[in-house]
Amino acid sequence: MKITHIISSIDQSTGGPARSSTALINKLCENESIDFVDLFTLYSEDPIITNFESPKGKIRFCKPDFLKLSKELESELNESRANIFHGHGIWDFPVSQMAKVARRLDVPYIISIRGMLEPWSLKQSFFKKRLAMFLYQHKDLKNATCLHATAEMEAESIRKLGYKNPIAVIPNGIDLSQYPVKIWKEHKEGRRKILFLSRIHPKKGIEYLITAWMKLDADIKSNWEIEIVGNGDREYITSLKNLIKSNSLEKSIKIVGPKFGQEKIDVYHEADLFVLPTYSENFGIVIAEALSCGVPVITTKGTPWRELNIAKAGEWIDLNESELVRSLKLHMSMNGIELHRLGLNGRKLIEEQYSIESVALKMFDVYNWLLKRSEQPKFVDVWKG
Repeated sequence: MKITHIISSIDQSTGGPARSSTALINKLCENESIDFVDLFTLYSEDPIITNFESPKGKIRFCKPDFLKLSKELESELNESRANIFHGHGIWDFPVSQMAKVARRLDVPYIISIRGMLEPWSLKQSFFKKRLAMFLYQHKDLKNATCLHATAEMEAESIRKLGYKNPIAVIPNGIDLSQYPVKIWKEHKEGRRKILFLSRIHPKKGIEYLITAWMKLDADIKSNWEIEIVGNGDREYITSLKNLIKSNSLEKSIKIVGPKFGQEKIDVYHEADLFVLPTYSENFGIVIAEALSCGVPVITTKGTPWRELNIAKAGEWIDLNESELVRSLKLHMSMNGIELHRLGLNGRKLIEEQYSIESVALKMFDVYNWLLKRSEQPKFVDVWKG
């Protein structure tokens, strides 16, 4: 079996999809029933990786042409001899080029939606997306052999838009070996830390975190600080800094640049609480990373992480200021042992349900099914009319 994956970019700046797709491919390369896995992507100045660990996998960087169309990519896809094509993300042309080639060669293809059909996401750049839907995107999605959603919530959004394809519901996976659990320190020096780590973008709800912080009593936050880690649009970051400065919060809220590799792990380990007050996430890979490191998480119902409440690993809340103030007050009032227990519950949740090993095995089962080599997996929803 040969699988060819396509994603527009794996640059450091692109965030979750680049990390989760390359982690998946790395693990698929270990499957003895897979002969080769390659990933086609456009040239990047700062890719998260330049190749896979296994000789069974290869990353192929293609030169972009006008509007990120790539003649080189289309030529390579035509010659790839893949049994299955797997595209990650929509709207950009590389995955659409893949879909076009797959239909011409009569090769099954999967599209991982990556949250890009969620209601909040569809409202952004609305007219451009409507045009893209008319020109190519609807055709690519409608004719996909299978669509991939990372949670039931995302699958429901896809169905509401009228797509009747089979939908495989498989979460993003975490390579737990890359995210060791933080060591709890009974007598921690310095202030306790709330961490936001993600792409700095209006959809992430960072303003909610800042304004909620302003409404906390001084005695509750006297020994706490917020660290906002990530990259994004310069103008937006400047607006956040101005909000912080205008309310004299420079000593308690800091915005720093993105962290990668061991520096990112260190940032997670320094945190006592992770907060992502987002409007919309199909999965939220940073939530899984924080939990893997043993950090309790507060996030909103714009994510599919209702398990936080069940596992007692933090809290899954409505997206509004009063709820965030309440949840922050609750968790910031806990002592170190209580927060540590929540963090360990989170690590256990990831180990049991989100390990990259289990996710890669599920994706392999989908590939086998699409090639008519096995029965339909239980986690694939087939439209019944």
